[in-house]
Amino acid sequence: MRPKTLTQIVTEKPYPDYAAWWPMGEDFLKFMAEAIYSQWADLPENPGHLGPVQDYVSTYLKVVYDRAARTALVDNFVQGEDLKAIQSGEFDALSYAFFRSAFEFMEQHLQGKNDALAQERRRFTQRVGKIFFSRINSHLRLDLPTALETEADFGGLVAAVEQVGAFLQGQGYLRDHFAFRFDLEVERQGRRIAQTGSTFLDDLRKNRVAYALYEMGYPVILPSAVYLYHTLGEAQHHSSRTIEELFALTGYEARETDDFDPTGYPADRVVELWEIRKL
Repeated sequence: MRPKTLTQIVTEKPYPDYAAWWPMGEDFLKFMAEAIYSQWADLPENPGHLGPVQDYVSTYLKVVYDRAARTALVDNFVQGEDLKAIQSGEFDALSYAFFRSAFEFMEQHLQGKNDALAQERRRFTQRVGKIFFSRINSHLRLDLPTALETEADFGGLVAAVEQVGAFLQGQGYLRDHFAFRFDLEVERQGRRIAQTGSTFLDDLRKNRVAYALYEMGYPVILPSAVYLYHTLGEAQHHSSRTIEELFALTGYEARETDDFDPTGYPADRVVELWEIRKL
């Protein structure tokens, strides 16, 4: 079966709640531009020309939002100029364009090695998240614990995650709300998972795995994440990879479960189930 085109998936899954754009924060856009462009430019098979990215931005804005792309949008994003003018739908398009271009370069480089391609696309999202988190970490001066052994360590982790969430919401990446919960009761693959914040550390020690729920209200890239996922098989996961890197610096692997599909959620409440393990 041939993969769906952008027009096909947009027709099947429109996002009318995103039609009215909202402002984005300059700090977020600056940090994200540095992270995305540096990793995009460093890819094998990439000659470095921005023309194809500009074409994808123009096509995306026309198909998804029925708007024309501003002439200098891509250049301004890359060069960190006039960032205050970039709005939510434009960042959605920029993210889509750079990630689609990056994923296609990887496909050219790996030529049919599907398992390796999936891994490399995920690694790309991780590298972007790592750089982006380093900028946020310096900006917010987070006080991260170096381990998760005590209640004080756990409290420091929770505080750091909440600071990152407040930044993401305040900068417009999340229009509505952010929540990263350690109290949960869910069913997954026929198994009940129940946990509270007070049992998190014990569960981590005894079971070598603990859980969290990451809830996002109107994440700005939800449309492009769905469209990338259903055309190329991988999404950007900007905030998830950011929080993943935060956990890594405390000595833990943390990420959304492999079966997560962004398509099935309403725009005001996208929820990821996370698994957390010792590195």
